[in-house]
Amino acid sequence: MSGDILTFLKESKAKTDKFVFAALPAKDAVPEIELLFTMMREYPLRSGKGLRPALCLLTCEAFGGDSERALTTAAALELFQNWIVIHDDIEDDSELRRGFPVLHLQYNLPLAINAGDALAGKMWEVLLGNRDILGPQKGFAILREFAVMLNKTTSGQHIELSWVDKNRWDLSEEDYFLMCRNKTAWYTAVAPMRLGAIIADAPEETLTMMVDLGLKLGVAFQIQDDVLNLVGSEEKYGKEIGGDIQEGKRTLIAIHLYNHADEKERSRITDIMNKPRQDKTPEDVKGILSLMQKYSSIRYASDLAHRLSAEAKEMLGELPFDGDPLYQEMLGQLIDFVVSREL
Repeated sequence: MSGDILTFLKESKAKTDKFVFAALPAKDAVPEIELLFTMMREYPLRSGKGLRPALCLLTCEAFGGDSERALTTAAALELFQNWIVIHDDIEDDSELRRGFPVLHLQYNLPLAINAGDALAGKMWEVLLGNRDILGPQKGFAILREFAVMLNKTTSGQHIELSWVDKNRWDLSEEDYFLMCRNKTAWYTAVAPMRLGAIIADAPEETLTMMVDLGLKLGVAFQIQDDVLNLVGSEEKYGKEIGGDIQEGKRTLIAIHLYNHADEKERSRITDIMNKPRQDKTPEDVKGILSLMQKYSSIRYASDLAHRLSAEAKEMLGELPFDGDPLYQEMLGQLIDFVVSREL
């Protein structure tokens, strides 16, 4: 073990991917079913960070557990990520995912929805394997964590979609944090850490401590994602730059801008952001970006992401780890990576 987080991310992703592809079917005598299998493998085959599985495996080792016994759960987390983003891409009318056309544009909308459903079913099927690996009691505890994670994620997504549907702009930062804690933070950080700790037999008190830490880390992750959507490299980021403006998303950056702009600028902001994606022009996107620069909204969000990350790292030091200290150190590196990444 080198102790380098980028190396660990690469190694853990390779292990997780091996498990995922072993679980996903590839061939069928019926051509239509084989196409479904091809679609199910499409997003997992695209390069990704593997952050959530890595966080699960690292936490397990940091608490003295065996990460090999956590691979089933890590693979299920990766499956969760992939089926959720298939549906998310449809709901947001996105165009790119990990550098390639989204699944519903590559094929079509009904087929993509069905492929997402099929991956969701495969996730639950994979999780059933924990009964033999970890025993029925712990296997059931992990199923319960996934159910909570799904409820949190879909409720957060509903909040965000509702804002766009109702053209809501009377939003505070706390509104954003509530949405983000549910939509992103729980499945990005809270659940992966808790799952790794459960497998390592960490006590309930420790699992509770992980919630606040994970929420801070997950919100920092999402804010950094929002920043990269505006200033990142499309080649590295894998999604269209400015896509959040195209989709009219109420990111922390957009909320900060709206709440600091003057009345005339607010009218311009809502006129542009509330347009359907197909009606927005490159000049519209540039106009919003220019206002975001004027009010330092992107810098404000980036600074907040770094502050939340620092707070999460401080809380990490309060957890009663009893495994190899190297893994606790790498968890700290992973927290730093969340806000320093360019993809």
